[in-house]
Amino acid sequence: MVSKLRLSTQSNQAGFTIVESLVAIVVVSILMAAISPVITLSVATRVQARRIELASQAAKAYIDGINSGAIAPPTITVARETNQYFLDSAPVPSALADLYCVNLDNIPGCSSNSAQDLAIQGFRSQFSADADDAQKGYRLGLRVYRADAFSDRGALNKGSKQATFTGGLGNLKTPLVEMTTEIATQDTQLPDLCDRFGGCQ
Repeated sequence: MVSKLRLSTQSNQAGFTIVESLVAIVVVSILMAAISPVITLSVATRVQARRIELASQAAKAYIDGINSGAIAPPTITVARETNQYFLDSAPVPSALADLYCVNLDNIPGCSSNSAQDLAIQGFRSQFSADADDAQKGYRLGLRVYRADAFSDRGALNKGSKQATFTGGLGNLKTPLVEMTTEIATQDTQLPDLCDRFGGCQ
C-alpha cells in the first residue's frame, strides 16, 4: 500500500483580526467626522434658501394685493430727497403687531415664537411734505422679516439681506427680502411720476 501524504495547507485569510476591525472602525469614524459638517452646512443652506424663496413669494403676493386693492396702502410714509436710497430712509419696525402677517404654520396669526411665520413691513414714498395722496401712485418699499425676529427686544437690521448660504439659522434680525416697486393707479399722471423719479427733462 502506498501511503498518501496529506499536506495541510492553512489559509492566511481565515478572517479579520480584532486589530483590523478596530482600524476599520477608526477609519469610518474619521470619515463620518469629516463629512458631518458638510452635511450640516448643506441642510442649513437648503432650509435658508427655502425660507428666502417663501419670503420672495410673500413679498410678490403683498405687491399684488396692493395693486388689486385687496390690501390697503401702507400708512408709513418716507419723505426723502431724491438722492437718498429709499430703503435706507425707512425706519425699522418695532412691533410684530404693526406688520402684515403671512401665516405659514397651523397656528392662527403671527407669533414671535414661530420659525415659519413671516412679517412684511410696507412703506411708501412721500415726495412733497404738504401732499400725501396715495391715489396718485407711489414707490412701495417692503422688508420681509421672520416672525421670530421679534422674540426678544433687540433692534432689527435694515440695508442688508440674509445670506442664502449659511451654516446655521442665519441672522434673525436681518430681513429675508428687501424690494421696491412702483405703484400706479388710475389717477397717476406724468407729473406724479416725474416727482417720484426726481424730475423729467
